[in-house]
Amino acid sequence: MSEVNEKVKKVRPNRQPMPIQDAHDRIRNFNEVAIGYSEEQALLEASRCLDCKKPLCIDGCPVDVDIPGFIKLITQKEYQQAINKIKEKNNLPAICGRVCPQESQCEKLCILGKKALPVAIGRLERFVADWDLANGHNQAEKAAASGKKIAVVGSGPSGLTAAADLAKLGHEVTVMEALHIPGGVMVYGIPEFRLPKSIVQHEIKNIQNLGVKIACNQVVGKINTVDELLERGYDAVFIGTGAGLPYFMDIPGENLNGVYSANEFLTRVNLMKAYQFPQYLTPVRIGKRVAVIGAGNVAMDSARTPLRLGTEESYIVYRRSENEMPARLEEIEHAREEGVQFKLLTSPIEIIGDENGWVKGMICQQYELGEPDESGRRRPIPIKGSEYELQVDTIIMAIGQGPNPLVPQTTPDLQINSHGNIVAEENTGLTSKPGVFAGGDIVTGAATVIQAMGAGKKAANAIHKYLTEKSG
Repeated sequence: MSEVNEKVKKVRPNRQPMPIQDAHDRIRNFNEVAIGYSEEQALLEASRCLDCKKPLCIDGCPVDVDIPGFIKLITQKEYQQAINKIKEKNNLPAICGRVCPQESQCEKLCILGKKALPVAIGRLERFVADWDLANGHNQAEKAAASGKKIAVVGSGPSGLTAAADLAKLGHEVTVMEALHIPGGVMVYGIPEFRLPKSIVQHEIKNIQNLGVKIACNQVVGKINTVDELLERGYDAVFIGTGAGLPYFMDIPGENLNGVYSANEFLTRVNLMKAYQFPQYLTPVRIGKRVAVIGAGNVAMDSARTPLRLGTEESYIVYRRSENEMPARLEEIEHAREEGVQFKLLTSPIEIIGDENGWVKGMICQQYELGEPDESGRRRPIPIKGSEYELQVDTIIMAIGQGPNPLVPQTTPDLQINSHGNIVAEENTGLTSKPGVFAGGDIVTGAATVIQAMGAGKKAANAIHKYLTEKSG
């Protein structure tokens, strides 16, 4: 430990800040907020890594990237080798470098973080991935063809990761996507200003270059069932359909015009490009005042987007305090910089409409915090007589979402739990149905991109073992 302490004394205590667009400029466009490190900044930040003999940061990575390994290669300016090192484990590095909550995963365990600020692992991953987008040329090696066919249902992070890993192992993989563009939540749920869609499509193209086939407009459960896929020659099926069923509050007025689920609102803007109306014929009505119910990352995305569409006021309405907000600190800070207003310890109890059936406001109640509940957060307790009216034109519900029910409902013998999630083994993704595996939000409930990717990797390894043993 003394050796580590000596190393800590020699490094810069502060890490390189991420260059970003000025808040006054960025709320007028949908360009990416974070600009990314320059080479000089990346080299300075990489030099802070202690190159620990027993690196704990890897333990915090759901896909087990050799973090000290790729950072050391950055310090040597071996950027091609650095990205190759990352791609040994991570098939979507440019995406993960942008949206992963590194502060609660790899960076949280960084040994330097015990004495100073941790190494900016996510920002360095993004730097190398962006270098690869501009300069990279290496293609991952593939094993000899196995003769086995695998269907992957859903092209979100878990499905794409499973597909890529299985293709590298020599299997023939077809990804079936219900929407007209692949990418799942990465294209419909995360705004352009946080994750440019060109980045997502480039990463998907790299996966297709491995031989993965992607079939869009394929609603498994309608066009084909899982059983029919198995009957038609697929040797295994991986289900990665995510958590696409939005939750609502079940309060009066929730069916009025102008009440959106976050899924619908963000899909209209991101996937269907409402921000480019009338070039793309997907209008979205927001009015002068927008209220977003919830305080997770999806809520922050939903509150920041209307400002870019021209609304005058955007509110986050959350029944707990800022300390309990589940969103990343970075997203909260960016939202506040852009002018999002936070109405904390507050929740709507009724939505009010006008004579034409459109939202014109909501009755809110104020809260105080009591003892922690089962989530570990302090329980909100309503304050009697604290009700007041908040005038808004649009309300976006961002209080969570459940598993997409279509595939479980159309697949007999597939065990689900009381929440509608598919029951699958944690380390393999194996379900109750032979030859069928599952992973990501459809199993765990709504989680992060990188956690879904970790589930996809585990399932890919298990599927490969299953097919190998079946052949043997």
